[in-house]
Amino acid sequence: MPKVKPFQAVRPHADFVKDIAALPYDVYNRKEAKEVVEKNPLSFLKIDRGETLFPDDYDMYSQEVYDKSRDTLAEMIADGSFVRDNENCYYVYALTMDGRTQSGLVGCASIDDYVNNKIKKHENTRPDKELDRTRHIDVLSAQTGPIFLAYRAVAEIDEIVAKAKTAPALYDFVAEDGVRHQVWCIKDADTVARIEVLFDEMDSIYIADGHHRNASAVSVGLKRRKEYPNFTGDEEFNFYLSVLFPADELAIFDYNRYVVDLNGHSTQELIDLIGKSFTVGAPVADAYKPKQKGEFGMYLAGNWYPLTVNPDLVPNDPVDGLDASVLQNLVLDPLLDIKDPKTDTRIQFVGGIRGLDWLKKLVDETGGVSFAMYPTTMDELFDVADAQQLMPPKSTWFEPKLRSGLFIHEIEK
Repeated sequence: MPKVKPFQAVRPHADFVKDIAALPYDVYNRKEAKEVVEKNPLSFLKIDRGETLFPDDYDMYSQEVYDKSRDTLAEMIADGSFVRDNENCYYVYALTMDGRTQSGLVGCASIDDYVNNKIKKHENTRPDKELDRTRHIDVLSAQTGPIFLAYRAVAEIDEIVAKAKTAPALYDFVAEDGVRHQVWCIKDADTVARIEVLFDEMDSIYIADGHHRNASAVSVGLKRRKEYPNFTGDEEFNFYLSVLFPADELAIFDYNRYVVDLNGHSTQELIDLIGKSFTVGAPVADAYKPKQKGEFGMYLAGNWYPLTVNPDLVPNDPVDGLDASVLQNLVLDPLLDIKDPKTDTRIQFVGGIRGLDWLKKLVDETGGVSFAMYPTTMDELFDVADAQQLMPPKSTWFEPKLRSGLFIHEIEK
């Protein structure tokens, strides 16, 4: 079943790791990314986002930008900022935020398992978003941002990870956002072989975050197969950089909604219309954070309202039964005229990491209405993926974010 193999990582020299490690490339806009690199010249963003080393008006998708990323990585390997391990290893990558630790195994997943749906997705990808990372991987002949994968916990893998963490760490640092990052290496031959077997015994692995980067890595691998028609399947381009976490250690944050207007309704009209499908609680001054599935918090005209959906209106379906679908189908579409949340400019999605005060701020400053969501669960994510269906847009928000630059997988040597 799923193949997850060890690899020889290119990784930061321990003296520079804190400065090199960077949040994912798509967390920043162009201006923000350039400011990070100007403040910290070692930041991996200058490789993930090569345009940060060019004038602001330079075409960020020009060939020169991708070439610059490739050359910058080569220079940093040559000057000792990065080191290359000389044997195939797995790595343990632990992230601690707000007292909660999640520990994943870093290895390389198979592009065939993605193509054959042994690595399952829950989100659609857009070709235009894939193209940038496809070119980046292809020009660098390296994958620089790991895909965030999840699996149903296996006790023996937990034991292997726990044992690895008793050794001295390769890295142990706290980033500017307060997240602690620790890395250990697993290179004992018997343990490495056993990890491969344990993943092979699984039915499925799931993409938690990084659908576009995953699709891009697969695209490059398939492209290389056409360029090397005598490929064996063992070449590095047949695999892509991943961190695999047991689902019971992961937390999905709420992914909330803000709509810029009331679609012509008065405050009371909207409350009355929502009341046909939901129990609308008495207004409260404090932010209302949903406590369970089927509950929502609505901020409207200076008040928070607890909402509880009529359970008879919730379909027994892995997608339509999600809270994001319930809100879309009972409120956003019929009452607020948000037909396609992927493209409608009247709706904004707010990650739960910002807190509910951000929802209040948006409404207080510009009007409209906000909805606080109960987080999607890992079981719901697995159910949707197992049914080969797709979640509504912006259904999951994972924290903490994996750092780029900690591990690089070279796909041609």
